[in-house]
Amino acid sequence: MLFAFLLIILSIVIVLTLLGLRANEADWGSIHSNVLDGLLRLYCRRYHRLTTNGVDLPEKGPAIIACNHISGLDPFLLFAACKRPIHFLIAENQYRRFGVQWLFKLAGCIPVDTTGRGDGAIRAAARALEEGQIIALFPQGGIHREHAPRNKLKRGVYKLAEMSGAPVYPFHISNVKGAGHVVKSVYQRGYPVLVSFPPIDCGGMDHHSCLKTLARHLKVAHV
Repeated sequence: MLFAFLLIILSIVIVLTLLGLRANEADWGSIHSNVLDGLLRLYCRRYHRLTTNGVDLPEKGPAIIACNHISGLDPFLLFAACKRPIHFLIAENQYRRFGVQWLFKLAGCIPVDTTGRGDGAIRAAARALEEGQIIALFPQGGIHREHAPRNKLKRGVYKLAEMSGAPVYPFHISNVKGAGHVVKSVYQRGYPVLVSFPPIDCGGMDHHSCLKTLARHLKVAHV
């Protein structure tokens, strides 16, 4: 019985590995990360039926993704839509959540101390951009819940663009089943839509103009 059980488990692992590698589109530098990348794409595209208007990120070089935040599914949707590895700025209390910290580490997430100024995280993100990586963040901070006042954009995205000179790519997510919730949105099947917009040169603007332009695409308050 034990041998049969182990054989079944091994077979499942092999099948998932092959499926993940076949669906993988971004090279994360390790087979484990690439398998997870492929499985997340299958999960978002087949189970959640994600649709996009075509994400036009640069093939190489730094970029900042700024997206509205309506559910716990949002990071997975961004992973599934982009053909390059992206690294999130994430609240430290979420980064250290039991059971998922390994996943955040594997994805190269950068924890942000939301009780302070978060300058350390901004500097770490700026270094990653200098290395040509893509940084993603939700400038609203927390999840926006339906019927609640819209969260205003935080200035961290402007500060990061100003420090690095990297272009900011606005994204907007809508139509998520279970929007406003972290866990419910992950397992409730819907028809999420992700729309990307042309890049913004926030480094060449004052912070008010940058946030106002971003807010228009993200459909949130800006000041």
